[in-house]
Amino acid sequence: MGRRKGGIGIALVTGVMLVGATACGGSGSAGDKAGGGDAKASGTPRASASPSPTKPAGPPMLLETITPQTGTTVGVAMPVSVVFTDPVAAKARATVEKHMKVSASRPVPGAWHWFGDKRADWRPKDYWPSGTTVKIDADLNGVANGNGRFGVRAYTHTFKIGDDVRADVSVTGHTMKVTRNGSAVRTLSINAGSAEYPTWNGTMAVIDKEKEVHMTSCSVGISCDKGSPNFYDLTLPWDVHLTQSGTYVHYSTGDPNPGSGSARGSHGCVHLSISDAKWFYDQVKQGDPVTITGSPRAKAPADNGYAAFNLGWDEWLAGSASGEQTTSAL
Repeated sequence: MGRRKGGIGIALVTGVMLVGATACGGSGSAGDKAGGGDAKASGTPRASASPSPTKPAGPPMLLETITPQTGTTVGVAMPVSVVFTDPVAAKARATVEKHMKVSASRPVPGAWHWFGDKRADWRPKDYWPSGTTVKIDADLNGVANGNGRFGVRAYTHTFKIGDDVRADVSVTGHTMKVTRNGSAVRTLSINAGSAEYPTWNGTMAVIDKEKEVHMTSCSVGISCDKGSPNFYDLTLPWDVHLTQSGTYVHYSTGDPNPGSGSARGSHGCVHLSISDAKWFYDQVKQGDPVTITGSPRAKAPADNGYAAFNLGWDEWLAGSASGEQTTSAL
C-alpha cells in the first residue's frame, strides 16, 4: 500500500513525510532513489520559528521540511535534512549553505551535501557524540535560490543526540547484534532477503517506526498477481523503517522463526521473531544506525532514506558547495 504526502502548509517545517511504497522492496527501480521527503516524524505539524516576512524581490523561496523535528531525540547517524519547495541553482548553493548554520554543544566537523536541487543534508564526518545538542538556524531572509526566488523567513530547529544504539546485521550469519553506548545488549536471530530479492547492504539510519504497517507486493512492483508465490497483502507489526524504497526490520507471519535453521529469505526486509521484533522496536529511535553486511546487493543510495554514511567522506564533500566546516559551539 503506497503512502501519499500529507498536507504540510507551505511555510510549515516538520518531520519529512514518507513518499512511496510501504512494503519490503524487491529490486526496486524508481523507489530506490529517495525523493525530497522520505521520513515521517510523529507529532502535529507546526512552524518551528516565528516567521518575519519581508517583501521579496521575487517569488518566495520556502523550505518544505527540516528533519529532525525540533525537540526530538535522535540517533548518532541522523543527518540534518533540508528540503526546498523549489530548485536551488548550483551557483546559489554555497550562499544557501552559509545561511543554514549548524551549531552543536560538542563541536564536530561536518558538511552539507546536495541530493539533486531540492534536498541538502548535513552530516558530521563521523557519528554524533551521544548527549550532543544540535541546532540549525536557517536564516534565508533575502537569500536567492539562483532561479529568481528569494527567502522570506528564518527557521530554527533544536534536537538532541540520544544513546548510541547500533544494530549490526549479518545476512550470512543470520544474526543482528545490538549495542548501546558500546556495550553488547543482545544478539537476535534474523533472516534477510532472498537471492531474488536481496537486502540492501550498508548503514541506514532509522527513518521512523510504526506498530503496524500494511505491506503489499504490488506497491513495490514485485507482483500484483494474487496467484503468484511472491504476492502478499499483509498488515505486520513492530516495523522499523530503514529505506524509502521499502526496507524494514519487522516480524513477518510468513517467517515466524527466522534464523539459520529456517533460512527463509524475505523480499528485502530483515525478519525477526515476534518477541524480538517488539524488543527491537522498543530499543531504537529515528537516526539509530542499522548496518547490514553479507548481502549480494550494493549499499543503499545515500538519499534512499537517511543512508548518509554509505558515502565516504570525500564522496560526501564532492556534493558540498562550501566544503567541510566545524559546527559553531552552543
